[in-house]
Amino acid sequence: MEKILIADSLKDVRELEWDSISGSNPFLQYYFLSALEETGCAARNTGWVLQYILLYRDDKLVAAAPMYLKTHSRGEFVFDFAWADAFEKHGLQYYPKAVIAVPFTPVTGQRLLGKSTNDKLTVAKAAIQYTSKVGISSIHVLFPNYTDLTSLKEAGFSIREGIQFHWRNNKYQDFNEFLNSMKHDKRKKIRQSRNFISKSNLTFKWLLGTEITNSYLDFFYYCYSKTYYEHRSNPYLSIEFFKTVIQRSPESFLLIVAQRENELIASALNVIGDGVLYGRYWGCSEFISGLHFETCYLQAIEYCIQNKMGFFEGGAQGEHKIARGLLPTKTYSAHWISDSRFSDAIDNFLGYETDAVQKYFKELEESIPFKKSLI
Repeated sequence: MEKILIADSLKDVRELEWDSISGSNPFLQYYFLSALEETGCAARNTGWVLQYILLYRDDKLVAAAPMYLKTHSRGEFVFDFAWADAFEKHGLQYYPKAVIAVPFTPVTGQRLLGKSTNDKLTVAKAAIQYTSKVGISSIHVLFPNYTDLTSLKEAGFSIREGIQFHWRNNKYQDFNEFLNSMKHDKRKKIRQSRNFISKSNLTFKWLLGTEITNSYLDFFYYCYSKTYYEHRSNPYLSIEFFKTVIQRSPESFLLIVAQRENELIASALNVIGDGVLYGRYWGCSEFISGLHFETCYLQAIEYCIQNKMGFFEGGAQGEHKIARGLLPTKTYSAHWISDSRFSDAIDNFLGYETDAVQKYFKELEESIPFKKSLI
């Protein structure tokens, strides 16, 4: 017997059952999502009302979707502010809207959790039925993987394309082999930048899991918060969140720190899982030319090469990443709009936008920094 339930807390779901359908992507695992809820980072008082769609068959969880009702569009990295403005100008209410996503995390992965395509389709349709019943304007599925798109399209979602920049390990033996695969001018600039960092008396440490002591974590959080404050914003995540996830899954975290003698200067916290290193959070106590690129990208790439990791995802946006060896990669989102007048207009917009994204993608490919013989 099948039944659909709506959970307003992940505490309503058994951890082993959730992780049996969530796969190996660390951001979708119970420890990560439950920490967002428990520490108040993604909770009702921050505008993230948890309404997880759960599909049970014979009392066993077989599929799900991490859905939230939201009163704003912050922390998503897929921008729909113009859509919200259009609703408002026509006297219609855009918020609350529904998002199926990992809060504050522009990382591609399953959004319809489960092993069966039919079960994923059932969950997608259930999300539409639920939001229609309670009068929600729209559903936005952020950064689904390519295999989810079939079920989302069949359920009636429109697909939107985006671009990120990812690094792929071509079985490099060391960092020099990686550099030698690049064109002369790109290789030269990276070496010049690394030489400048070295002459600034900076050294780097890679700290894994339990090596990330409270003092290192406190410094990281100071840097992370400072990055937000400098952009006139507040950090999405709390120190309690980071302490919780590192305690629960220490093997999933790599902290890269830059220091001058015994003084910490910069840090970048990366997440490990699914054979991928995910570059996520960064900050520094002082500006040094090239420090951001070294700490966030080059050190991460070197770590991947030494530890034979296949991929490094450097986060959202940033054409500057191409020169460091990260290549353009398509990302997706899926959207269902309840009002047919607006859904038709948005479909029309997405058609033009998709053409523009594809053109932009081709232009980016012309900037690939690697030698043609090695592409």
